[in-house]
Order: sequence, then C-alpha cells, then structure tokens
Amino acid sequence: MSKQRFGTVPGGEVHVFYSSACRTCADGLRRQNLKKLAGGLSQPDAISPIGISQYRQLQLEPTKFAEMKTNRLVCLLLLLCVGPVWLSFAQQIDLAQRPIAEIKAKAESGDVESQFQLGRRYDKGEGVPRDLVEAAKWYGKAAEQGLAKAQDNLGVCYDRGEGVAQDHAEAAKWFRKAAEQNLARAQSNLGFCYDHGTGVTRDPAEAVKWYRKAAEQNYALGQFNLGLCYATGEGVTQDYVEAVNWFRKAADQNLAGAQDTLGDCSAMGVGTAKDVVQGATWYRKAAEQNYAKAQYHLGLCYNLGQGVAKEPAEAYKWTLLATRQGHEKARALVAALQKELTPAQIAEGEKRAREFQPRPAPSP
Repeated sequence: MSKQRFGTVPGGEVHVFYSSACRTCADGLRRQNLKKLAGGLSQPDAISPIGISQYRQLQLEPTKFAEMKTNRLVCLLLLLCVGPVWLSFAQQIDLAQRPIAEIKAKAESGDVESQFQLGRRYDKGEGVPRDLVEAAKWYGKAAEQGLAKAQDNLGVCYDRGEGVAQDHAEAAKWFRKAAEQNLARAQSNLGFCYDHGTGVTRDPAEAVKWYRKAAEQNYALGQFNLGLCYATGEGVTQDYVEAVNWFRKAADQNLAGAQDTLGDCSAMGVGTAKDVVQGATWYRKAAEQNYAKAQYHLGLCYNLGQGVAKEPAEAYKWTLLATRQGHEKARALVAALQKELTPAQIAEGEKRAREFQPRPAPSP
C-alpha cells in the first residue's frame, strides 16, 4: 500500500504505511497460554449477542497480542524526517521554505540537506510534479553522504519499491546505517525487519534490541512494538506488566494503536488492574483520532454499558464511524443495532457521526 501522510514538520514529513509482511505465528504454545489466561479472568455478567468479538476481543478473551503482532494492523513504520543535528531548527525551516530552483541548485552542488529537501519535494509533489524516481535519487545522494534521515527514507523507498526496484535487503541495509547513527525511527524500522524477517534473517531478540534503542529515546512506535514483544514473549521473557508499561509510554504520546491496546489491557485486567472505566477512556482517546478499531471498541462499550453509561445512539455513532473505514466487525454490529434501535436512536447516531471531527494527533 502507498504511504499515507499525516502531516509535516520543518525539514521533513511523517510517513505512515501499513506492512503487508504478515506471517503465521508458529508459537502455538503461547496462544494456548493466552487461552489459559482467558479462563482465569472474570467474565462480564452478560454479553449482548451483538457484542461481536473483535481483532483484540473485548471482554471475551484476553488481548490477542500474538495476533496483533502478527498482523500489524497498526502503523508499524512511522518515519519522521527531522533535521540533521548540524542545522538549527530555524535553518531547517528556512531551507524547507526556499524556492525549488534555489534548493535544486544547492543540491546539484552537493549540499546534503538540499539534496534531502529536494528528494522530499519530489516525494510530496511540492513545487514540482510528484516523481518517486527523482525522490529516491536525491534521497540516495544525501544518504551516500551519511545523512541519517535520508538513509532511512531511502530504506523506505526500497522497502516499498517506490522509485526503485523493491529490495528488502537493501532497505534493511539503509535502515541499519541510519540506526547506527542513533536515529530512533530507523532503529524501530530495523527492529521491524528483524521481527518479520524482511531483508534479514528473522531474529526476535535482535528485533527487541533495536526496538528498545528506539523506545529508550522516547520514540512512541518503538515503545509500542517493544510492548508487543513483551506481551507475546518474542525475543524477551513474556511480561504483561512490562508490556503495559511500554504501551502506556506510547499511549501518553498519543499513539492511537497503543491507546487502543491499553484500553484492552485495562478492560481485561491484563498486566494492570482491571478497570473498565479506564479502558473506555483509552478507547475514546484513540477513537477521537479516527482509529477504527478503537471506535468499534468504544461502540461496544456504549452498547454494553461497559465503562460508560449505556447509550444506544452513541454506540451507533462510533460503530458507524468504524464501518465507514471498512471495519468488518463494525459492519456486523451496525446491522445488528439497526434491528434493535428505534428510528429516532438511529437518526441521532447518524447525526452525531456526521458531526464528528477527528482530533488530530500532535506531531511526534
């Protein structure tokens, strides 16, 4: 899938895309352990027939961390291009705003930051027609000069086959060069390569090593991925409490996937005290960022009266919003709600959904 942009910062942009590198979880024993954990957890007094089980099932089983980590339906490569350390913040802003002709002239003369900025302009189609081949070319020139953020972006180009022939090994090579310069997002990306065996031999322990390096720099996605490793016991001893610790760090930075997962943990009492009110609070934080799975979870909460007062119109609103993003379980829930709710409740839910304005996530 193509990259999705969630905003820009001086000197660069946020790239978000979803991995298609899904793998089958071979650790059946771990899944058995999760099922055993489910048997030890208290179940709700009553589950509505329309409380349909989701990707991380709400109140029916413990959080399916292994499935989450396998499918990676959260954003797994969040690539924030920031300025190099030798340029001040003001200088980065100035360069990013210069006319394209000036940037091109400096890039052609060998100025590394201008080469990166020119690649970025071609990548985004700012001031020039969008041209991924040119973008990769200029990222490559800056990467060859050792600019970490350019190396990381070039890795993305190779990983996605954008502007260059797709080559996962080449992608991992460039991620490593940037990671070794302590660029947190590249460390997280390299961890992902080891996690999934893309471009390198799969090595969960090595994945944990690189996720941890990114996480310890307060990089939210690295923190979330490290939490998933602790939750599944891949590359590290399984520890739900430590998993929740890292989920919380990422959630506190407004990473929607981490907020939704922390909602699961709170609702189920996995790695933390069971608190359905807190669970609904975390679901809301992610849902307000237009995160479909959290919208579905929040819809379930309002449908069941779990952590919030039962409110049919609000349940319909959030479930409908998730449906509009293609969430299959939400579609089934909407169909069931349509049979149960009154026309007035449905109309009110539809009105609230129309009026919904996503809360933008702050730039990392």
